[in-house]
Amino acid sequence: MILTVTPNTALDVTYTVDGLRPDGVHRVREVRSRAGGKGINVARVLQALGVDVRAVATAGGATGSAVAADLGAAGLPAELVPIAGETRRTTTVLGDDGSVTLLNEPGPALSGGEWALLADAVRRHAPEVLVCSGSLPPGAPSGAYTSLLTGTSVPSVLDTSGPALLAGLAAHPAVVKPNAEELREVTGLADPVAAAGELRKAGAGAVVVSLGADGLLAVTGSGTWHATPSTALHGNSTGAGDAVVAALALGLSRREPWPDILRRAVALSGAAVLGPLAGDVDLAHYERELDLVAVRVVSG
Repeated sequence: MILTVTPNTALDVTYTVDGLRPDGVHRVREVRSRAGGKGINVARVLQALGVDVRAVATAGGATGSAVAADLGAAGLPAELVPIAGETRRTTTVLGDDGSVTLLNEPGPALSGGEWALLADAVRRHAPEVLVCSGSLPPGAPSGAYTSLLTGTSVPSVLDTSGPALLAGLAAHPAVVKPNAEELREVTGLADPVAAAGELRKAGAGAVVVSLGADGLLAVTGSGTWHATPSTALHGNSTGAGDAVVAALALGLSRREPWPDILRRAVALSGAAVLGPLAGDVDLAHYERELDLVAVRVVSG
């Protein structure tokens, strides 16, 4: 079983419009909402692949009740830790012109007792792989993920940014997955290979960097690879990184070689771009793309 952890859960609301124009009035053609947060999105992708997965997340207030109802309707196994604050909402505006605009609320602060409940929920499970994803709630110490990851005897994937990413390296996660901008932010280095090497020196087992349309770069103890999709895709990119994390977790659970993990990650990322909402994947595209992803050895 793969366990995902989402401390800063959200209700994702997606608006579809003709195009987003500053200072303009927009008619929304479609509104869709669902339980979200990066760890929940990862769990949705794994569930779509038929993988045994469980999500641990927080939920509070009326928005938290909506999150719980949606997870129940989706049949996604989840343990929701009750919190006093109101679960946040994130808003995505999709334009027919291909634009994707995100408005992410910060979310409620968690009390010390609520953090303890979340940690207890994580410890009650015995996963093959532990995934910690997303931003930390306001006021949380940068080492909050470190405490969740420390002491686990299973491989872990950490997908966060900024101080939380740097602090999490002390727990020696098997994989961290920054995007190129997040990697530059925490290292100050423009060269992604050199920057990833710095994260490995600080404690990461491997670093997988999202390069957008240019695919993925993996810097690992056994080599460095660059994986690229067969074609550029246009759609909703908000869940693409979460699909990559799902592939990384699945590959770790199966102990697959890195080229195979990267092929799945790139194929799933593209399948997520074609999905209507974060956490959705176009399985037909995924199956076609698996054999078309190019994986090049950079060093090894």
